[in-house]
Amino acid sequence: MNLDLSGKSALVCGSTQGIGLAAAQELAQMGASITLLARNEEKLKSALVTLSSDLVSQNHGFLVADFNHPDKLKSIIENHLAGGVQYNILVNNTGGPAGGPAIDAGLDEFRIAFNQHLVCNQVLAQALVSGMKELGYGRIINVISTSVKIPLNGLGVSNTIRGAVANWSKTLSNELGQFNITVNNVLPGATNTVRLSSIIENKAKKTGNSESSILEGMKNQVPMKRVAEPEEVANAIAFLASPAASYINGINVPVDGGRTGSL
Repeated sequence: MNLDLSGKSALVCGSTQGIGLAAAQELAQMGASITLLARNEEKLKSALVTLSSDLVSQNHGFLVADFNHPDKLKSIIENHLAGGVQYNILVNNTGGPAGGPAIDAGLDEFRIAFNQHLVCNQVLAQALVSGMKELGYGRIINVISTSVKIPLNGLGVSNTIRGAVANWSKTLSNELGQFNITVNNVLPGATNTVRLSSIIENKAKKTGNSESSILEGMKNQVPMKRVAEPEEVANAIAFLASPAASYINGINVPVDGGRTGSL
C-alpha cells in the first residue's frame, strides 16, 4: 500500500490543536510538506516545531488567518500562492458553532457559521484547485461531523452547516474527479478535543449534571465505550490524502467507534 507523501504539499486548517494538529503531524510523518493555517500566530509557531522533518524535501511553514473574515482569508491565500506555491492536499477543518436548538439560534449565528465553514472552504478550494490540476494530484478532505448522517440533539446550527458542507463536498467530487482530484469528508464522533470539553461544559451548566457523568454518558453511547483520540481521526484523513486512496471519492467516513446508527 502506497502511503508515501514525499514531494507532496498540504495546507491544513485549524491546525494548532486537536484533529487539525494531529492531521498535520501525521501527514508530515508520511513525507508531506505542511503549511499550517490558523488565527493564533504563537500557537502556530508552537505547532510548527512538532512536525516531522525527516526528508530533505520537506519544508514546513504557516499562515495566519481568521475564518471569521473570508475576504481577508482570500487575500492572504492568493498572495501566498502568487509566489508560485502549489498544494496537492487541502484539509478543511475549523471549530464548530456553539450548541443550542436550531429554532432558538439567531440569524447571525447561521451567517457566521456559514462563512466560517462553507464560504472559507470554497475560498481555499478555488485558490488551490488550479495547482492540483497542474500537479495531477489533488486531495480535498473536509473534517465535518457525524451529524451529516444523523443530526445531533442540541447542535442545531452545527447540524445545518455541516450538512451544507457535506453536499458542497459531494458536488465538488463530481466536478473534480476527472482531474485526479478527490473530495471526501471525515466525520468525527466524540473526540478528545477542546470542542468536546466545551460541549460537555455547556451541557453540564444547562442540566446541572456533572461533567464527568456527561462524559460517561457519551462513552456509553459508543459501542467501543470510549471517545476517540485526535490521532485516530487524523489517521483517516492521512489515508484519504495518500496515493492508496486514489479511487475513493465523494464519500463520508465516520470515525466514531460505531456510534452513528446508519450506514
